[in-house]
Amino acid sequence: MLPTLRLGLFQACLGCLAVVFAGMLNRVMISELNFPGLLVGGALAFEQFVSPARVLFGQLSDSHPLAGRHRVPYIWIGTALFCGLAVLSIPLIFHVARLLQAGDSLALAAGVVALCGLFAAYGLAISMASTPYLALVIDRTDERERPRAVSIIWCLLTVGIVIGAISIAIGLRGLDGVQDPAVLEPVLFGFMGRLVVVVLLLTVLATLGMESRGAPGSPSQAGSRDDGITLRQAWALITSSRQVLVFFLFLVLFTLALFLQDPILESYGAEVFGMPIAATASLNALWGIGTLIGLLLAGLWIVPRLGKLATARLGCQLMAASLLLLLLAGLTARVPVLQAVLFLFGLAAGIGTNSALVLMLDLTLPEAAGTFVGVWGLAQAMSRALGKVFGGGLLDLGRWLQDLTGLGATAFPPYALVLGIEALVALASLALLARVNLRQFREDTGRSLSKVLALEIG
Repeated sequence: MLPTLRLGLFQACLGCLAVVFAGMLNRVMISELNFPGLLVGGALAFEQFVSPARVLFGQLSDSHPLAGRHRVPYIWIGTALFCGLAVLSIPLIFHVARLLQAGDSLALAAGVVALCGLFAAYGLAISMASTPYLALVIDRTDERERPRAVSIIWCLLTVGIVIGAISIAIGLRGLDGVQDPAVLEPVLFGFMGRLVVVVLLLTVLATLGMESRGAPGSPSQAGSRDDGITLRQAWALITSSRQVLVFFLFLVLFTLALFLQDPILESYGAEVFGMPIAATASLNALWGIGTLIGLLLAGLWIVPRLGKLATARLGCQLMAASLLLLLLAGLTARVPVLQAVLFLFGLAAGIGTNSALVLMLDLTLPEAAGTFVGVWGLAQAMSRALGKVFGGGLLDLGRWLQDLTGLGATAFPPYALVLGIEALVALASLALLARVNLRQFREDTGRSLSKVLALEIG
C-alpha cells in the first residue's frame, strides 16, 4: 500500500500540471488575452499531436535500459524537460498576445509556430515520462493487485487536480478582475516556477528506489519479460488481435467524452456564470473531488460487484446524463447549479475511468508492457488533442452561427453546442464498449506471442 501511494505522487504531479494547462492557461488566453478559441485549442493540442511517440518511448523503455534501469531514468529525464518547458510557456504566451495586438501577421505567424512547437516539445517530454511510469505500475503489480493499484494511483491523480485548482485559487486570488498583461505575466511566471520545483522534488520522491537494476521492479514480471522483443515484433503483437483496434477506438471516444469541454469549461464559468479567475479554477476542484469519490466507489465497491465491463457501461451512461445537465445548467446561469452538476460529472467520470483503466492494463502483455501502454496512451493523448481542437473550434463555430442567425447576444448557445456534442460522444463510446472482448484479446495475442518467442529461440 505505502509503495503504491508513494508511486502515485507522480500522477498527482501530472494532475496538478494538467489543471494549470487545461484550465488556467486556457482561461487566461481566451478570456483575458482574447486569443481565438481555435488558436488556443490548436496550440495546446500539439501536446497530444506528438502522442505517437508514446509507442516509441514505451518500446525504448522495454528494450534499452539507462544506467541499468528500464523505467525510472526515462521518468526523471522527461520530468526535467516538461518542467522547464512549462516555465517557458508563460513568457511565450504573453509574447504572442502582444503580437496579436500589434497586428503584424508575419511576426504573429512565427509566434504561433513557436507556441505550437513549445507545446509539442512539452508533449514529447510528458510522453517520455508517463509511458515508462505506467509500464512501471504494470511491472510492480499482477492482475489481482491491479484494480486496487489503479484506484490508488488515479485517486492521487485526481488529488493532484484538486490541489492544482486550490493552488491556483489561492495563489492567483489577487488577479480577480485583472486583465492587464503587464500585471498578469510576472505573477503567472512566478506561480509556474514555484509549481515545477515542487513537481521535480515529488517525482524523485515518488520513484527513487522503485526499480532495481537490470529488470522491472516486480519479480513476478522480471522473469516473463523479454528485452529482446524488437519494435517490429512488439507491433506484431499489438496488431494480432482486432480487439486492440476496438479498445483503442473506445478509449478515443471515452476520453473525448471526458475532455471535450476542457478548453472551454473555465470560459463557460466566466462568460455564462460571471465567475472570476480564482472562482473558475475551483470548478476543476469540484470535478476532481467528484472524480476521486467515483474512483474509490468503482474500485472498492462497484467493480467487484458488477464487473469491469458493466461498470464501464454505467460510467458512460452517467457521463452522458451529467453532460446534458451541464448544458441545462447554463440556462439557469446560477453558480451553485453549475458546481453541483460538475461534481456529478466528476463522479460519473471517476466510475467510468476506473473500469476503463483496469481494462486498459488487462489488455496489456507484460512481455511488451511499455509498447502496449504506449498504444493506449496514444489513444488517450490523441483524443485529448482532438478535444482541445474540437472544443475550441466548436465554440468558435457556435459563435459564428450565433452571429449568422442572430440568435441573441447571450454567451450560452455556443457553449451548449460543445456540451451537446460531447454528450453524443459519450453515447457513442457506450455503443463501442459492447464490442470489447477481453478473452478474445488474450487468445489472439497469446498465439502471436508464442510465434514471436519461437522466432527468437530459433
